[in-house]
Amino acid sequence: MGEQDVIELLTAQHGQIRDLFDEVEQAPPDKLEEAFGRLTRLLCVHETAEEEIVHPYARRKLDNGHDVVEDRLREENLAKRLLLELHKDGVDHPQFWVRLSELRTAVAVHARGEERYEFAKLRAHTSEAERRAMAAAVRAAERLAPLRPRPGTESATKNVLMGPPLAVMDRVRNLISKALGRG
Repeated sequence: MGEQDVIELLTAQHGQIRDLFDEVEQAPPDKLEEAFGRLTRLLCVHETAEEEIVHPYARRKLDNGHDVVEDRLREENLAKRLLLELHKDGVDHPQFWVRLSELRTAVAVHARGEERYEFAKLRAHTSEAERRAMAAAVRAAERLAPLRPRPGTESATKNVLMGPPLAVMDRVRNLISKALGRG
């Protein structure tokens, strides 16, 4: 990706997330779990990186930053809870499609809120160099982020303390599942 503006990076990921929702909705039954897994992973690493890097910066840098970020964290928590329910029950659950629709709506509302209220203000109150540095930090945070939903870890401190051990556990669990032919 090279040097990239954090807002461009995260907005592009919002587009990838929308595409992954489409992929899940169009997946044949034998590919549904795999497609849902890709969506879950991107949502989890994306939100963790925002919580660790972008939201704390916005809190400090923006007028009324605390309120802007608190609104985004409430949205993130709702989406994480919906994703966790879906993940626990699996793609064969009778309510999977209804819940997936609820999740998609919650994620879309959240992404619009970020783009309108947080990202637009960040662009106006940060330099290009700051946004490039934040993008590098976001990419680093994503490499250490858990791959499963973790409601209640919407703060930078909780993510930094809990994220790497949970990420290792998630990655080991994925390797074991693949070795056993379940992933």
